[in-house]
Amino acid sequence: MVEPGPLKKIVLPGREIGPDEPCFVIIEAGVNHNGSLEMALQLVDAAAEAGGDAVKFQKRNLQSLYPPELLDNPNSAEWAFQYILPILKEVELSDDEFRQVKAHCDRRGIRFMCTPWDEASVDFLEEVGVDIYKVASADLINLPLLDKLVATGKPLILSTGMALLEEIECTVRFLKEREADFALLHCVSTYPAPFENLNLRFIETLKQFGVPVGYSSHERGIAMPLVALTLGACIIEKHITLDRTLPGPDHAASLEPHGIGKMLRDIRHAEQALGRPVKELSAMERLNRHVLRKSLAATQAIPAGSVLTPAMIKVMGPGKGLSPQRINELLGTVLRRDMKPDEYFSEQDLTHFADQVIRRDRLRRTWGFKARFHDLADILAKKPKLVELHFSAEDVDYPFTPPAGPYPQQLFIHAPEFAHSRLLDLCSLDDAVREQAIHLVQRTIDKAVELRPHFTGPVGVVIHVGGMSMDEPIHDRELLLRRAVDAFKQLDPRGTILLPENLPPRPWYLGGQWYQNVFIRPEEMISFCQELNVGMTLDISHAQLFCNAYDVRLHDYVQLCLPYTRHLHLGDAAGLDGEGLQIGDGVVDWDTLMPLLAEEEFTWVPEIWSGHLNNAAGFVEAVNRLGRFGVI
Repeated sequence: MVEPGPLKKIVLPGREIGPDEPCFVIIEAGVNHNGSLEMALQLVDAAAEAGGDAVKFQKRNLQSLYPPELLDNPNSAEWAFQYILPILKEVELSDDEFRQVKAHCDRRGIRFMCTPWDEASVDFLEEVGVDIYKVASADLINLPLLDKLVATGKPLILSTGMALLEEIECTVRFLKEREADFALLHCVSTYPAPFENLNLRFIETLKQFGVPVGYSSHERGIAMPLVALTLGACIIEKHITLDRTLPGPDHAASLEPHGIGKMLRDIRHAEQALGRPVKELSAMERLNRHVLRKSLAATQAIPAGSVLTPAMIKVMGPGKGLSPQRINELLGTVLRRDMKPDEYFSEQDLTHFADQVIRRDRLRRTWGFKARFHDLADILAKKPKLVELHFSAEDVDYPFTPPAGPYPQQLFIHAPEFAHSRLLDLCSLDDAVREQAIHLVQRTIDKAVELRPHFTGPVGVVIHVGGMSMDEPIHDRELLLRRAVDAFKQLDPRGTILLPENLPPRPWYLGGQWYQNVFIRPEEMISFCQELNVGMTLDISHAQLFCNAYDVRLHDYVQLCLPYTRHLHLGDAAGLDGEGLQIGDGVVDWDTLMPLLAEEEFTWVPEIWSGHLNNAAGFVEAVNRLGRFGVI
């Protein structure tokens, strides 16, 4: 085996190929245009629409490849050659047609690639313009051709079909001696290739050469490229055809445009699914820890000063308290507080856990905490300036019994997001679903009016407008937005302040991940607010997730939305769905963001997953971290 050396990625204009990069997908048109320029251009269109990184053709100068007697009389050769040579003569595009194909690739924004089968074709392709060459399996051993390709200074991708390991080693040595940038593709050169002959684990052997590796797929279907991806392939090549029944050597082993699109979709999904070799919890898993797990709880009333025994402790859902894994730590502990039956043990029962002090002197604006009715008293004891009650559908009918006088806090209500296992969706294309959502939001507004006398100041209602889908994105965003505008116009605010909230691109609902189709882009929020003359709730965590997904600067997103922002949810974020992280634990650039926030007036709450637990420790920590900036 050739000494691998450090792995060197292939660097192309605007793209790198190698481990930790998105899989480079080559859609091989080859000669499946059957000599028709029109079909060749259609194949380019299909490859571009599928999302391929490159579309590849083949260029031959038959006169330089074969002796005249064979070209004139293929019957004089072996049977296999008698079959293929007439086809090759029929499917050749002219030089001018190749130039038109290259120009069409440029127009469609997809990289043009081509396999030169001879040195004359290399000269032609240098004139046409390519930034990377593909070498056919047949030419892996063609050192003179490889030498000419290396001299161009362009990277190479070489297929290894039909080659013995020692032949691959010879070519790798040849290329490394010339300091060429190249990648190797595992390949089985039969069309179509039987599954039992694929031997995909050879990809692991190719990785030992220390260069990017991939798989050139000649079998039927779309599953094997995904297997190759899991084995370390960072390049996938797959043939495309407009019709698998057409005559020609490659059509039967090719995918039609719809199949290519499905393969690209599944490759991108598989890349996301592979992740990293560390255990990470998604936002929904963190929520489900709370919902599905169990905690240690008191079996009976336990007075302070009691020594905890097994008879005093039971396991009970949900997972809001101390983990059952820690029961041995709890046994024998002297309890420092009175406990009621079914009350949960917490971290505070194991350690001397002093409540954090809120640094109010650093806070300049109207700030507060989120709460539910069941922990409202505990949250209000922290003396925030506002409280945001996050409603469930059942809370709309909750019989709230306030004290004699009004609370000094301003009230915000976060409208329910679902009812009876159905998401609230003011954008829904189903009239019945949308009417139910309108009805529930109106009942929330009515409840806000009922609660208003018990708090101080105007009441805000935070609303998730909807526009989500489970299996596939909805592409007619304009229709969804019009439905939402019409739904909002049917609401009677009754003196409350309606505040639609920006949403994350891949939200977690009902135990799974969905697509959020609207109310993720700043221009959608702005248009909505302008048409309805309303403000908005700006969730910084949601905004950062959008920026991560669409390569947008958070500074630009926030700057656009701030003139319409009346209320802020402040939390950190990471990746595409890591929302509600503690301030500073994600990728939000708070040093850049905070000066922006100093320019507008708004109210705000920290939006931290499970921030209410342990006497709102997560909320308090977030407020103190944000307070250090001295602008909110």
